[in-house]
Amino acid sequence: MLRTIFFKNKPVIVGTSSISGPKEAKGSIGSYIKMKLDDDMFGEDTFEQAETKMLFYAIKDAIKESGRDEEQINAIIAGDLLNQIIASTFSVRNFQTGYLGVYSACATFTESLTIGATMLDGGYMENVVCATSSHFSSAERQYRYPLELGCTRPPLSQWTVTGAGACVLSKNGKGPKVVCATIGKIVDFGVADANNMGAAMAPAAADTLLTHLKETGCEPNYYDLIVTGDLGTFGSRIFKDLI
Repeated sequence: MLRTIFFKNKPVIVGTSSISGPKEAKGSIGSYIKMKLDDDMFGEDTFEQAETKMLFYAIKDAIKESGRDEEQINAIIAGDLLNQIIASTFSVRNFQTGYLGVYSACATFTESLTIGATMLDGGYMENVVCATSSHFSSAERQYRYPLELGCTRPPLSQWTVTGAGACVLSKNGKGPKVVCATIGKIVDFGVADANNMGAAMAPAAADTLLTHLKETGCEPNYYDLIVTGDLGTFGSRIFKDLI
């Protein structure tokens, strides 16, 4: 059975927005970030509130850039890394539209794109927002130890991004088109180190890419970029070895 969806009425990305903390703004993709924060607290009292605010700004700005009114948005599909995807839920409560909360860790944004594109391609909706967020400090509290404990970071632990991104997918318009989507599967090699997520995720990333190339008939050099989620330096090496 094929795991790749080929969209007949290729949905279009008509508006985008991104926001990040100071560390990300200084990194290799800093020039592509639309709004760069000087303080990762974003004027809020907690990291979780800062993350919620970032996602709200990203969604609001993506809708504005798309030229659509909020009333034209049929649904917002969003997720984050926190319990009950609370950053997304608290952000979206400020919008009067449908909401689908999704959780797929590093793949949350591509999962939202896949779901949104499927709804548009099927003719069920006209405009959909796809969005996600994370915050280094809230993720550390979620997955490892609160920063206040001052724990030493293991060498293989990732540095979760502080930022948020959103786009508006539409049935009509000008912009990049979502042509197809390959759905990944669970590939468990038995990695039990919670601090080495790259090694845990690399097998599934490799399987997804190989499946995508096989089912689309594309060669790797067809793409300008092949981008994965948060594999880190070590996980990226494993990914390349498996490929």
